[in-house]
Amino acid sequence: MMSKALTAEDILPIVACLTPRERGRLLRLITARPGADAAVYRSVPPARDEFATDEEPLAWDAQRWENFG
Repeated sequence: MMSKALTAEDILPIVACLTPRERGRLLRLITARPGADAAVYRSVPPARDEFATDEEPLAWDAQRWENFG
């Protein structure tokens, strides 16, 4: 089943609850050109755990390569 599209009236109360920093980030995300992610990461750096993994850093690279060569 397809969900109902949100209207401006649906979104406005959510945006009103954002902090000024979150509103600024939302505005930058909305107006950003495709491929311009670098500016977003400069304004809000990734969190410590954003790219974290429980695996050994290079373990994923070695998986399934034993059948080659």
